[in-house]
Amino acid sequence: MAVTLQQIAQEAGVSRGTVDRALNNRGRIRPEVAENIKRIAEELGYQPSLAGRALVMARRKLKIGVILQSSETPFMKQVLGGIQAARQEVEKLGGTVDIEEIEEVNPKEAINRIIRMRDEPVHGIALSGAEDQLLRRTVDECVREYGIPVVTFNGDLDGTERMCYVGQDAGKSGVVAAGLMGEIVGEGTVAVISGHPTNPALNERACGFCRTLTELCPKANVLESRYAYDDDWVSEKMTEELIGNYPELNGIYVTGSGGVGVCRALERAGKSEKIKVIANDFLEDNLNWLKRGVINFLIGQDAYVQGYEPVMLLFRKLFENMEPEREYHYTDIVIKTKYNVE
Repeated sequence: MAVTLQQIAQEAGVSRGTVDRALNNRGRIRPEVAENIKRIAEELGYQPSLAGRALVMARRKLKIGVILQSSETPFMKQVLGGIQAARQEVEKLGGTVDIEEIEEVNPKEAINRIIRMRDEPVHGIALSGAEDQLLRRTVDECVREYGIPVVTFNGDLDGTERMCYVGQDAGKSGVVAAGLMGEIVGEGTVAVISGHPTNPALNERACGFCRTLTELCPKANVLESRYAYDDDWVSEKMTEELIGNYPELNGIYVTGSGGVGVCRALERAGKSEKIKVIANDFLEDNLNWLKRGVINFLIGQDAYVQGYEPVMLLFRKLFENMEPEREYHYTDIVIKTKYNVE
């Protein structure tokens, strides 16, 4: 038979309301009394009713805010699918999830959305990060002064007060790409085409790639990163320029969006066999270019998990007072070639 709040109250010599406040960490209650109540509840094997807690959360109007930057990119649309799935689960248990989409990487707009959510208020925020000092301070302020937990996803804000991060180990992904590039090009000139300069994940990939390829192939000429701002037209023009300026070019690493533009330019110039390409994310267009052999290696990450898990981590924290098991929830790094793609 399930242990009730009344049983715990009788054992502790307090009211049922005091037990409820102690177990749900709300209201004024002496620390020693709360500790005693929690100890008794554990000894008796108390398990909270999810239905009852859902009713409590509905009354509290539990709300989680999600801020999704680069929302128009194909990868982030996949991330959004995970966010929407998590929202359905949260809503079944009486909470709500407010999803805010920002078309590009825009730290200033992300700050505005955080402030607006903070003042509503929301009870937790999931944020796709961007490298910006004011954004970092805003996250810290949100946690320290307002008591609102923050989970970052896709792009981390390491060193802030955020609760945890969900996403790929971007630096390691870049290292993997460098290892692959070193195997297929060796010496020569290699270019890096990235997205937004404020995207921390893409910067970490580029840094890991450049550092490791230089170590593996000391004679390789690794060019400074170019930024296409997640635009295939821009990456296409950049590739045309690279082909014209560097006849010895034999490798291109695309850290994020922009792979389609690179492939178009290479194919049109008749360079798709000579210049090797390593790109990221199992998107339909990327997979098609992989099958055709223009992309040589495609490195994937789990977009769905990056959307789903941040919302659920916040919900478990707010609903069950469950802390994350670890600070970094890294998704798997998966490599595909034209030989193992479906």
